[in-house]
Amino acid sequence: MGILEVKGVNKRFGGLQALGNVNLSVAENTVHAIIGPNGAGKSTLLNVLVGKLIPDSGTVTFDGQSVLGRKPHEINQMGISRVFQTPEIFGDLTVMENVLIPCFAKRDGSFRLHAFEQVANESLIIETAEQMLIDVNMQDKRHMHAGNLSRGDKRRLEMAMCLVQQPRLLLLDEPTAGMARADTNNTIDLLKEIKAKRDITMAIIEHDMHVVFSLAERITVLAQGTPLVEDIPSRIKGHPKVQEAYLGTTAHA
Repeated sequence: MGILEVKGVNKRFGGLQALGNVNLSVAENTVHAIIGPNGAGKSTLLNVLVGKLIPDSGTVTFDGQSVLGRKPHEINQMGISRVFQTPEIFGDLTVMENVLIPCFAKRDGSFRLHAFEQVANESLIIETAEQMLIDVNMQDKRHMHAGNLSRGDKRRLEMAMCLVQQPRLLLLDEPTAGMARADTNNTIDLLKEIKAKRDITMAIIEHDMHVVFSLAERITVLAQGTPLVEDIPSRIKGHPKVQEAYLGTTAHA
């Protein structure tokens, strides 16, 4: 039984079957990659996992609780954070202010960034935010405006904004999209460091196989909205069904 369980999930958009009887189990404290060719249903599945889309049938549970129909801040409160393809940051605020925003989130999903006088544990909150910046190697840029950061640093900042919420599950939607190889490798190293320091589960959707095979402990391959194979990375690379899904031909020995 995984910490994240997807059972019998189906989703149609008109005549298009985006997801067909998807079953997925993500074990706690592992890195699980979800891959597949374009149109395989990866983004649709991710949007179901974060409650953005409601499937036509099936269930999605996190630690035994359904995520379906919940609002984004309710998903966060369950212990799930999401990293988007394009870093979701506030470009007109400083790096430090961005990390503080989740610390002041209210239960209704709103926040009050400049309300320190109303917070009894202000020093603890600032200390926690500072530690997040240290963990992602951004402490020297705390006073910079986030909009002036490189794409790689924007990704690091977004990671800090997620981690300050102390999630148990981190969902990453192509975390290295649009990055140069150096920034990609830095992001891989960052995710490895995060995994080593925290009891955290990661589910990654990614096209870059270098990223997938550098991080994943288990891989699920989707094609046309249906899981083809789920296995450890060493058995995925040469699997005939994977070759057929990506290349259109079955591999021969």
